Amino acid sequence: MKYLFGILALMISVFAAAQKSVDLIIHNAKIYTVNQKFDVAEAMAVSDGKIVSVGTNKSVLKDFKAKDIQDFQGKSVFPGFIDAHCHFTGYATDKWKCELWGTKSWDEIISKMTEYAKTAPTEWLYGRSWDQNDWPVKEFPNKSRLDQLFPDRPVYLKRVDGHAAVANQKALDIAGITTATTVAGGEIEKINGKLTGILIDNAMLLVEKYIPEISDEMAIGYFADLQKVCFSYGLTSLHDCGITPHTFSLLEKAQDQKILDMKIFALLEDNPATYDEWIRKGRFTNGNITFGGYKVFSDGALGSRGACLLHDYADKKDWKGFMLRDPEQFGNLAKRLKNSDLQMCTHAIGDSANRTILKIYGETLGIKSDRRWRIEHAQIVQEPDFELFGKYGIIPSVQPTHATSDMYWAEQRIGKERLKHSYAYQKLLQQNGWLPLGTDFPVEEINPIKTFYAAVARKDAKHFPPNGFQKENALTREQALRGMTIWAAKAGFQENEVGSLEVGKAADFVVLNQDLMRAEEDDILQTTVLETFSNGKKVH
Repeated sequence: MKYLFGILALMISVFAAAQKSVDLIIHNAKIYTVNQKFDVAEAMAVSDGKIVSVGTNKSVLKDFKAKDIQDFQGKSVFPGFIDAHCHFTGYATDKWKCELWGTKSWDEIISKMTEYAKTAPTEWLYGRSWDQNDWPVKEFPNKSRLDQLFPDRPVYLKRVDGHAAVANQKALDIAGITTATTVAGGEIEKINGKLTGILIDNAMLLVEKYIPEISDEMAIGYFADLQKVCFSYGLTSLHDCGITPHTFSLLEKAQDQKILDMKIFALLEDNPATYDEWIRKGRFTNGNITFGGYKVFSDGALGSRGACLLHDYADKKDWKGFMLRDPEQFGNLAKRLKNSDLQMCTHAIGDSANRTILKIYGETLGIKSDRRWRIEHAQIVQEPDFELFGKYGIIPSVQPTHATSDMYWAEQRIGKERLKHSYAYQKLLQQNGWLPLGTDFPVEEINPIKTFYAAVARKDAKHFPPNGFQKENALTREQALRGMTIWAAKAGFQENEVGSLEVGKAADFVVLNQDLMRAEEDDILQTTVLETFSNGKKVH
């Protein structure tokens, strides 16, 4: 008997010695790996922030040991969500401004700004994220009441899409804007020969250059605050679109100070003054932060009628919107970037803008390029132009909640015929076989669950419309999940690092209160994030 116990003890000791030590083991889970086969696993082992094993409960517990072993009791686990198009730093540093998102009338905005003026941190009164399409009278406001209330303080209120603003007379005076002022790629609105205060696209820059910046320390503090919110929604990585070199340096500084853990793929704003230095630098990664290319604007937004259309707006005769720059300038930048390892990611909403940029990309890169140059939004595309995405290997980067926000008024803007070819995500996906998804926050809400629901159900948070908006362009649940994870990673050439739960990749994952892949459609929005892990560390 002693002999048998000895053999048993020896076997246990050999077995224990054969087990590899890791930092974390999770088991008894439903792990959607989002690998090529879309396998579902039960357990996962993590060491030094990386995944070292994914498999069955039996295999992982047999091969590995850890001080931290967690029984997930059947909970659903997904790769950390990735937002392929947002404005992280811009939204963070907007926190000192008066939040106007969701306001229902110009009167409500006036009330908010009057209250904000009592404690505003600067002389400038800056409000952000109004949308006249949410008001009973869906027309741009006029500066007259702002002039009456704030004759001696500059006021600047930016629209939700960032492509239009209303400024009071004091702000216009500071910027030197008169009825004689003109600007290329923008509009200074005048009615009956008088300034209304409405500035569209490039006209906004005339005022914005006079608005003071917040301190670097305050900005980094705001980064930390917004990071907590992002982690709470399951975001572990994001693409920050259109930032300055100084903002990039602040991200690096926040990371060095152990304040920022978020993985950020950064695209610089389109500023010719940065081309020589940053194109020469090329793509590089510093810790969790990657510089990958340039974010370029070709046209404005549909809501402010700045999107460039091939034919007149349905609700504004003799108006097609405009390109923000001469097409030759986009072509020149494309030629410069072709000889680098950087991506060109261009905002294009109107069908004219999409056609122009697709052709410039195609002429520069040729057939079936794998440079992953992107068109951000790709909202309105003429039928013959869809195939150009596939022909040239151009990636449409889309935001499903744009469709469910715009559906209330988009037909009024562009008519039924053009609407058929708008927000056509399934059709766009078919061009290359993959499609990155984002939110464009703060234009839309941060929550990626709303992205998933809008993509799959084609409904907004009110479950409207009952049968979905243009349901033929809905994505399947697997496609939507891939778009928020591995395809979003692929849009920044990061698919070998993040985006799926596979051996060798970062241990970025989220634990949800229900299974997104099986929940009833109208219950999807009840999904909440229980825990978020980044590099194997619990961050929420």
